[in-house]
Amino acid sequence: MPRLFRSLIFVPGNNPRFLEKAKTLSADVICFDLEDSVPDLEKKNARNLIKEALKTRSQYASEIYVRINSPASGKIQDDLKEIVQKGIDGIVIPKVNNAKEIKKIEKILELLEKKQKLQPIGLIPSIESAEGVTNTHEIASASKRISAIVFGVFDFLNDMGIEYTKQPEGAKFARAKIPIESKAVGVYALDAIWQDLKDEKGLIEDCKIGKSLGYVGKTIIHPDQISIIHKIFHPNKTELEWAEKVCDTYEKSTKKGKGATTVDGKMIDEVHYKRAKSLLDLANR
Repeated sequence: MPRLFRSLIFVPGNNPRFLEKAKTLSADVICFDLEDSVPDLEKKNARNLIKEALKTRSQYASEIYVRINSPASGKIQDDLKEIVQKGIDGIVIPKVNNAKEIKKIEKILELLEKKQKLQPIGLIPSIESAEGVTNTHEIASASKRISAIVFGVFDFLNDMGIEYTKQPEGAKFARAKIPIESKAVGVYALDAIWQDLKDEKGLIEDCKIGKSLGYVGKTIIHPDQISIIHKIFHPNKTELEWAEKVCDTYEKSTKKGKGATTVDGKMIDEVHYKRAKSLLDLANR
């Protein structure tokens, strides 16, 4: 298990106050958003604000991802050109329909990373259509950069012509299929957001259902949901063993004057060490 993915919270990229507040959040992943929460006229402003936020990367305890616009939007080239820089850990790609879309984005990333001498940036595709659900296995296995898959229930229901309810019958098959396909290729699955911020009981029940289906965590739209989700998606034995290994390896590496090192063939650095320490502290509590 390379990291914790109990919670991924979307933060509107065009809101400086929210970007600043995200420094205090305990979500496992902070995801600056360039897509649904940002109107078209604000996209350029959001890119610039995210660029500036990434310069203060050390002030964020969580991993930092950016949700770019969808493959069909025509905006990905502009998004990546602006936000790929030191400080970004990964990218969430919304509305992915097939593996070809992943490959195209990966080629752009390779050029930008080479130019800026960056380590490979992680990818999290979001499945939000009938085509995407059908192709989940090939999408999840399209790149070694992929560490998780997100289920986007609202756009999926819209694609299917089904009205949203809190437990939509029409989404049950898709919701169950995604973690199975993800597990088959060794990546995590993150469940869809819970929209009703006032329905805490509903959120708890929805988390329990997601966990029972094989999801390791949930996407979030409000900080108040973090603690509830973390409590339900508590780390398991495998994750704790990974955390102990990361702490031991990284501490030995730093004593030798080195920073980044590897665990089980995967690169780790300070952010992974902090995450591992937090995980062990959580387990001890």
